[in-house]
Amino acid sequence: MCKTAPVGFDNEKYLKMQSEHIRERIAQFGDKLYLEFGGKLFDDYHASRVLPGFKPDSKLQMLLQLKDEAEIVIVINSDDIEKNKVRGDLGITYDVDVIRLFNVFTKIGLYVSSVVLTRYDDQPTADAFQSRLEALGVKVYHHYNIKGYPSNLEHIISDEGYGKNDYIETSRRLVVITAPGPGSGKMATCLSQLYHEHKRGVNAGYAKFETFPIWNLPLRHPVNIAYEAATSDLNDVNMIDPFHLEAYGKTTVNYNRDVEIFPVLNAMFEKLIGESPYKSPTDMGVNMAGNCIIDDDVVCKAARDEVIRRYYSGLCDRRKGLISDDEVYKLELLMKQANVTAADRKVIAAALAKEQETGNTAAAMELPDGTILTGRTSDLLGASSALLLNALKYFAELPDETLLMSPHVIEPIQNLKVEHLGNNNPRLHTDETLLALSICANTDENAKKAMEQISRLRGCEVHSTVILSPVDERIFKRLGVNLTCEPKYQA
Repeated sequence: MCKTAPVGFDNEKYLKMQSEHIRERIAQFGDKLYLEFGGKLFDDYHASRVLPGFKPDSKLQMLLQLKDEAEIVIVINSDDIEKNKVRGDLGITYDVDVIRLFNVFTKIGLYVSSVVLTRYDDQPTADAFQSRLEALGVKVYHHYNIKGYPSNLEHIISDEGYGKNDYIETSRRLVVITAPGPGSGKMATCLSQLYHEHKRGVNAGYAKFETFPIWNLPLRHPVNIAYEAATSDLNDVNMIDPFHLEAYGKTTVNYNRDVEIFPVLNAMFEKLIGESPYKSPTDMGVNMAGNCIIDDDVVCKAARDEVIRRYYSGLCDRRKGLISDDEVYKLELLMKQANVTAADRKVIAAALAKEQETGNTAAAMELPDGTILTGRTSDLLGASSALLLNALKYFAELPDETLLMSPHVIEPIQNLKVEHLGNNNPRLHTDETLLALSICANTDENAKKAMEQISRLRGCEVHSTVILSPVDERIFKRLGVNLTCEPKYQA
């Protein structure tokens, strides 16, 4: 019977420590804390992959422990609305994601007080988005481009700088500033609010919550290398925090953008509130994740696996014309730093061997117990679909020769695809295969047993010998399967 994946992170300890630490930071400033939330707030699948045991919604669950004290402000760069910028992991535009975030937070009982349009300059699409938000009953504020930002402090910290921005009305002690993605203006929004609050006599402070890099892990720890691989498109580089080393004589890890901006932030704090509460970028953070790792070996392996996956994702993106050679070279360097090669991902060799054996597209899956299954392309099914069925049969302890789907169900789907929907390929994609299997489960006990195993696919490793269709990629992502592909298209 298939074993469960090993755990390297104590999620319950994390929730408790993190919420307590944020409460301490609120108390440090007195009246109000603006907490910049980096990364993904409730669907952090990168963290759950590199820290086995971390739940994708851990940060959201932590906030729920503070929900009576917290409110959320979502910020979005108006230029990103104008450009229809897309979240790569979800395939939706940033403006659509703002509404998604608003709905998710509200549904679970978190208070979303407003949305801020940063870098606002009367963009028509931003105005249309504002109207859409206001129709939903959402308050909308404008923040503007500030000439000389971030170096011209005299102008920035004045009525013509931050003072020109709308003051965001908030009512709770903890104000969480989040966004659909990087470059949205979270930090600038926090600092603008500090300016307005202190003009009003409110003792407000700022802190930052970034899961990665993990400040109290070594610089070249695989988890921190995996973070660099995940953000290779942003040119983020992990580095020793020189300010923390100078102030305390202790080595901590931060990333280049925070280290570079810290002298400016320090000067801003001094000008805004009289003195800076922080001596280093590390001081600004509140992340407790590094204290909750319970098995470093498990975490290191998971992080190294993630580096390989990011490398193959980069190879495929280059094949699609989405990234340059330089980014792939950076990922290759990170592979060397993590001391991993493609040979460490066992499903790659298994999939390529199956392709060589059959002369056609193939795919392979590694299960938590180390078992490797394969699937090949046939007249009825694509390799990914065949692999899914093989895995479900294995989990259900059904013989390999078991027929899960009746041809009477498959043939009408193929006929619909070819005769009416204009497809040249009659083989079933993964979504069509799962739908056909669910239909068969109504009358076939084996199909029913197989359907009951779907949740056990989460966390399995898969490699395809060709770049999959967007449909198949999306299904694997929804199933929680970690997918890589060879950087080539099916002939």
